[in-house]
Amino acid sequence: MPLSLASLSGLPVPVRRPDYDRTAVTPGIVHLGIGAFHRAHQAAYVDALLKDDPSWGIVGASLRSPDTADALNPQDGLYTLAVREDERTEMQVIGSILEVIVAPTALERLLSVMADPRVRIVTLTVTEKGYCHDPATGRLDETHAGIRADLANPTAPTTAPGILVEALARRFAAGVAPFTVLSCDNLPANGRTVKRIVTRFAELRDPALGRHVASAVAFPCAMVDRIVPATTDADRATVTAALGTEDAWPVMTEPFTQWVVEDNFPTGRPKLETVGVEMVADVEPFELMKLRMLNGSHSTLAYLGYLAGYETVADVMADPAFAALVTDLMTEEVMPTVDVPGIDLGAYRDALVRRFRNRGLKHRTWQIAMDGSQKLPQRLLGTIRARRAAGASIDRLALGVAAWMAYVRGIDEKGQPIDVRDPLSGRLRLIADAAGTDADALASGLLAVTDVFGTDLPADPTFRSAVTAALTRLLEAGSAATVAAAARIPQR
Repeated sequence: MPLSLASLSGLPVPVRRPDYDRTAVTPGIVHLGIGAFHRAHQAAYVDALLKDDPSWGIVGASLRSPDTADALNPQDGLYTLAVREDERTEMQVIGSILEVIVAPTALERLLSVMADPRVRIVTLTVTEKGYCHDPATGRLDETHAGIRADLANPTAPTTAPGILVEALARRFAAGVAPFTVLSCDNLPANGRTVKRIVTRFAELRDPALGRHVASAVAFPCAMVDRIVPATTDADRATVTAALGTEDAWPVMTEPFTQWVVEDNFPTGRPKLETVGVEMVADVEPFELMKLRMLNGSHSTLAYLGYLAGYETVADVMADPAFAALVTDLMTEEVMPTVDVPGIDLGAYRDALVRRFRNRGLKHRTWQIAMDGSQKLPQRLLGTIRARRAAGASIDRLALGVAAWMAYVRGIDEKGQPIDVRDPLSGRLRLIADAAGTDADALASGLLAVTDVFGTDLPADPTFRSAVTAALTRLLEAGSAATVAAAARIPQR
């Protein structure tokens, strides 16, 4: 029997299940980009508050693939959240998702739900590339093919900015207050960035609509944190065996979870603070801490670890040289750029190291390495800019950038192809193919990609020299030997 409302009562006692009347739950949130992270994070928080307020159910939307809808809709939206720490696993069935809509085949259904006055918040996890922006500037990419198509046919949008603006336009025309737009993606100042992107799209579509979006729509900033690897067939089999019923798409995650949100919701919000969400006036310090310490370290481990032949982050962290490198990276080069009132950064660093070592999470280096051109600006390059402004060293940070450069060549250290998933992969590969194994040529070619590096960093001789030197070592000696040497860099 598949997991469903009908099968809940037959689940084993240790498996937690919704403690509220699911039939009483009504939609209050629409989520664009319903993937594993959302289901392990926001949906779990919302699930915890529905007993006290059932008006905040979630309608999810897939902007491309029908896979999530095909898995969850036959299960009444239910799925298992499996929390793993080394050899221990705890399972909970989440019931906060009422429906999953596939935008390419049911766009009108999605837009009608978003225009429903009961929906007061639209949240997003569409990844950095889903905002159709220039990562180096944080502005709408007006040359993006999807944006151009949506502006030409605004009532049938395909992009996240286009869908948001069409739904807001319908509410505006009907005299319905706008929903709040809450990004849960790793963008710097994500609320302000998304406001800039969406407002510009609305302006290009209709100046009056642009003014309405700029003045009436709230875009609070948020910081989200939970490590969520991709679900494997082995994970499905494990969960199905434990439940005694089939779950087509469970989600694996770690015990740690954090959500910090700017408290700016003019049309109302659930009582998120009652379920552990930190509601604050200023998210930016938390955001920088997470982007630079967790995400920057994660990307560095992913590129270096993949090149060294390690499949998962836990595998990478089992190598003492890699563990020492990432600890020193955070301590020596990242922590001096971060200041969060009331937070012990040393304790945060130590917690990250423990999380990275979690053997229960099979978080693949290849998965983290995806979309690097979109991730590098906020994960590593922002920290590098701060360090350069202070006249401080960037040796380990530059090594992370160089590892990305070696990775996007599309060839690993054994001469095998790498499946590079990146919006700029074709362009990056042309640069790499022209450069071959010439580190100077490869670094120069990739640094000329202003979408990633802007114009300031390529003009900085110290940055250029540090990256080129690190890339030379990687191409000549390989990742493992380069990391072993870098881990012995004297403390500064």
